[in-house]
Amino acid sequence: MAKNEMTAESRFTKKDFRGVFWRSFTLLGSMNYERMEGLGFLYAIMPLLRKIYKDDDEGLKQAMHRHIAAFNMTVAPSPFVMGTTVAMEENAKENPDFDVSTINAIKVSLMGPLSGIGDTFFWGIIRILACALAIGFAQEGNPVAPFILLLVFNIPNVLTRLVTLNIGYNKGSAILADMEKTGKMQLFTHCAGIIGAMSIGCMIAMWVSIVCPLQFTISGSEVILQDYLNQIMPKILPLCFTLGIFGCVRKKYKTIYIIAGIVIIGFALGVLGLISA
Repeated sequence: MAKNEMTAESRFTKKDFRGVFWRSFTLLGSMNYERMEGLGFLYAIMPLLRKIYKDDDEGLKQAMHRHIAAFNMTVAPSPFVMGTTVAMEENAKENPDFDVSTINAIKVSLMGPLSGIGDTFFWGIIRILACALAIGFAQEGNPVAPFILLLVFNIPNVLTRLVTLNIGYNKGSAILADMEKTGKMQLFTHCAGIIGAMSIGCMIAMWVSIVCPLQFTISGSEVILQDYLNQIMPKILPLCFTLGIFGCVRKKYKTIYIIAGIVIIGFALGVLGLISA
């Protein structure tokens, strides 16, 4: 059998997966605050989607819409999600009863745990180790210092991408098939939705910073409005702001109008002293 010939078990060749591996390095190439790494994710798996839906233009269109959605996680383990996603798309193509909403639900549920592991390992351990070794060589005037930094950090990065892509596709397919047979898919999707909502809530609390600086003096006592808002619910203003944006998105307002509204309203409320970042 030729090296790149498709086997009976899979419609993909080793060359196809090597393509996804190389394309995964562009995940941050189009990073933006609307879809995060969504476009890079779609670009990485696009050749495999074309093979899955080679005779179904409408199916390919729907798959592209699914995977251009917002996606954000540590880049090194992201091929695991790509492999699992491709396995699910194969199931969706072959099984008309497959619930395609589970695909994005599982993607969202994997982002948080894998990012937690990836950030800890690559940014908290490997990066510090690589920098420490490189600095040691640099202090001695050794010209290999930058190469030490690049090798120590990137070798685990590259190996993680290679290994997790294969695991995601091969093991992910088997796990999904077992979940379909045992009826666990619906339960997992429900739990994934809960995890996704929790992850979004954490992101709002961490990334959206809006406070009300208004203060009053009543009967000689200073009243800080933000303290009362925190007693009602911590981070209530960021939550209300995010829900407002979500409502605009659901009503299909154009992104440029939403951004313009944020700038104008934020500027006006800031000048009036009603909110601050």
